Amino acid sequence: MKIALDPTPFHHTHGLLEFPQLAADLGYRYLQMTPHPDFIPFYNHPKADDELVADLKAACRKAGVEIASVLPVQRWSGPDPDAREAAVRYWKRAIQITADLGVNQMNTEFSGRPEQPEESERAFYRSMEELLPVIEREGMHIAIDPHPDDYVEHGLAALRVIRGVNSPNIGMVYVAPHTFHMEDAPLDIIRAAGSRLRVVHIADTMDHHRSNGLRYITNPAGSPARVHQHLKVGDGDVNFDELFSGLAENGFLDREETVMASCVFAENENAEEVSRYQMKTINDYIGRVTQA
Repeated sequence: MKIALDPTPFHHTHGLLEFPQLAADLGYRYLQMTPHPDFIPFYNHPKADDELVADLKAACRKAGVEIASVLPVQRWSGPDPDAREAAVRYWKRAIQITADLGVNQMNTEFSGRPEQPEESERAFYRSMEELLPVIEREGMHIAIDPHPDDYVEHGLAALRVIRGVNSPNIGMVYVAPHTFHMEDAPLDIIRAAGSRLRVVHIADTMDHHRSNGLRYITNPAGSPARVHQHLKVGDGDVNFDELFSGLAENGFLDREETVMASCVFAENENAEEVSRYQMKTINDYIGRVTQA
């Protein structure tokens, strides 16, 4: 398993080509490349040309850091046909960039709209019909996260959609701070996912269901907003003893192709300290469950 740093908290303090050395300085051997305006921005065409991709590879070699996964977010399940078609084009370029970096793992979100689930699912499978030949030709693996406010948000439902693609190149992301939006029990999701579970994001969050659903109050009442955080481990309600035990049972911790990314977004002012804390804490949990 590769333990990677998500550099999102450093997007406004460091340039893209500084991320590899930053990761090394913080004790990480791997990076997860997330949406960035100079690389693959949210919902738009990738902005990295071949020269920048080569420069990023060189920066990784110099720092002794590898890219474990690349995370684009596109409207590939969007019910708007123009947006969906554009997303497929952007995906093809993102796949080429990832392959040129020598990386074979990508992860993303389902996208689409929860109030239009049938239309979004049709769009998702239509996009997959176009992209799957490219994904398989490049030897890429795509892991998908049922993100809050996507057309599929629940863990077991997401696995059914993934299974429907009928390809070993498509798997799942388990995002710990989305635990309370996925509804299904974490162990049920992890066990059902089996080897399809390829990427796990580690951060904490509060359980918004507690206190009679009033832990967060949104106005107007009944707002469909999905609220969660990406806090450092221990600052929320995620049961990490259970999560890491489930990952050990799954075999996730022992597979060399899997990726575990630290994804804390709530404390940019302490990002370096928090990144070091996350690495130590992740290794502490791994040590406990593997020695049990």
